[in-house]
Amino acid sequence: MRKFATLLLAGTVAVSALATAAYAQNPMVGGAAMYATRNIVENAVNSKDHTTLVAAVKAGGLVDTLQSAGPFTVFAPTNEAFAALPAGTVDTLLKPENKDKLVKILTCHVIGAKAMAADVTKMAMDDGGAHKVKTVGGCELTLKADGGKVTATDENGNVANVTVADVEQSNGVIHVIDKVLLPKM
Repeated sequence: MRKFATLLLAGTVAVSALATAAYAQNPMVGGAAMYATRNIVENAVNSKDHTTLVAAVKAGGLVDTLQSAGPFTVFAPTNEAFAALPAGTVDTLLKPENKDKLVKILTCHVIGAKAMAADVTKMAMDDGGAHKVKTVGGCELTLKADGGKVTATDENGNVANVTVADVEQSNGVIHVIDKVLLPKM
């Protein structure tokens, strides 16, 4: 019995080490482990820093899209980024009659390809320091990388800094940003 217990304990430790290694590759986001085996929505719902984004994705009817195969690159604004918008903006956008506007804003944070920070850096360097990319929502973002710092600039000149890069997902990658990117309207 003692031999079985020792083997069981050793097996548990090995499995625990493997599980830790499986998600240790991804940074923690909003106090939660992010699993590369889960999709964008499955991970985002666990981040306490992205409750506003998750509510907006649900209100916009984009859950199924962001759970699909992708690949996607999502620039994910934090709750603080949404709170920095003019007072009442988020509440107004979450109303059913503003769904189209909400969807436009949200899809301007999504690129229909997987672009890790190293990919963004290479694209920016290849293009003389800034790389323009179309989003799923039809907006154009300007991606820049300087000294390991990645930024995304929207069509209005608002610059969002990537604060947590390369959060791998089963259907793409998330880069946490500190501002909401807005389309020209």
